[in-house]
Amino acid sequence: MTWQTNDSRLVYENPWISVREDAVTGPAGDGIYGVVTLRHPAVFIVAVDDQDRICLVTLDRYTVGRSIEVPAGGSDGEDPLLAAQRELREETGLRADEWTMIGTMNALNGVTVAPEHVFLARGVHTANDDARFDARDAEGIEDVSWVPFSDVLAMVADGRISDGETVAALAYAGIHLGRFR
Repeated sequence: MTWQTNDSRLVYENPWISVREDAVTGPAGDGIYGVVTLRHPAVFIVAVDDQDRICLVTLDRYTVGRSIEVPAGGSDGEDPLLAAQRELREETGLRADEWTMIGTMNALNGVTVAPEHVFLARGVHTANDDARFDARDAEGIEDVSWVPFSDVLAMVADGRISDGETVAALAYAGIHLGRFR
């Protein structure tokens, strides 16, 4: 069965998201469906250094509290690669010489329209400019750490990394790097 939208109304919006309520006919019959739409795609960066370590940020999320994640953020309407480069610099003070788009995904696609782009960053080095760490205080970033790839996978397995988008970004990286054969 194909979903049919019978009516739609905007419930809420701000500069980052909109929320609408749709009257729908779906597999279970008539009902109401709430949909959150992000205004701009997000970007996720799996930065890998020469020692096969992954850059992780630890931050305090309003919704879930302390979270360990790969650097990420909104594209704010800019090209996803430029957004990824900016987010890596702002959140970690790092730049990368080599960038590869390794996947696209949709967050919570049962209730959101939230496209996301995942990048692998290699040739990572300190950004020598005044703009580094712009977002650390504003976003509540407590720590930037380098963790061996195998230890990152153990952190996913034992629940220390529970952010779904980080788990998915790491899966893309593991596939791209040939770690999951």
